Amino acid sequence: MSVRFVDTTLRDGEQQAGLAFSAADKLRIAHLLAGAGVAAIEAGTPIMGAAEQEALRGIVQQRLSCPVVAWNRARKEDIDASVACGFEWVHISVPVSDYHLVKKMRRSRSWLLGQLAQSIPYAKSWGCRVTVGAEDASRADPHFFLEVARLAAGLGAERIRYADTVGCLEPFGVYEKMKTLGEYCPLPIEFHGHNDFGLAVANTLAAIEAGIEWVSVTVGGIGERAGNASLEGVQEALTLATAQKSSMKADLLPALRGEVQLACGS
Repeated sequence: MSVRFVDTTLRDGEQQAGLAFSAADKLRIAHLLAGAGVAAIEAGTPIMGAAEQEALRGIVQQRLSCPVVAWNRARKEDIDASVACGFEWVHISVPVSDYHLVKKMRRSRSWLLGQLAQSIPYAKSWGCRVTVGAEDASRADPHFFLEVARLAAGLGAERIRYADTVGCLEPFGVYEKMKTLGEYCPLPIEFHGHNDFGLAVANTLAAIEAGIEWVSVTVGGIGERAGNASLEGVQEALTLATAQKSSMKADLLPALRGEVQLACGS
């Protein structure tokens, strides 16, 4: 199995407190990410506004060697903004735990499924390829996660992200969850870990050991709160501690890390 990295430095990484990449920063980082061998770049959120759209349009126009993905809610206006920027890949993210869906948003599971049933076909009607994100999946009913995955697969989505949004998992639990869900899920699962308890890299490695091929990372592990799984950390651990391989070009990672540190002002 070859591990595939979905880098979200330019989207989730930029949610780090006090951080805002310039359009030029984003373009340089995107080029370095593609050159280093990531399988996909999650570049940003077009619905955020004109400045974000201009920066993202500039990245899309580069026609990089890997897919460039826009992050969206399950809303037509989000997808419209992504299409207007020229994105061919859209990621549609939905909350799947009752903590987010019921207690925070005051919505039902059936409402969520309805939103997804509208948004995926809408994105595909524009010719977009679609991946789906299951926010707060680590605190969700696993049966509902699979229900979302089955619906998404039936509508033509190509992958589903299992997000440990609050970083509450530990490696043994990740292994068991990914092993079980991977057996029944109709879509490839992408594991997305957060580092609230310092376990994002370990959890990502556990997901890989359980057979998960797609993993979400950021350069240097930057991101909101305690950050995300570090691209370099996961890649180094794959090299030293496992039999798994990836398409990453390890010799290019120091330059990438340096560029991101410079853009972060550190």
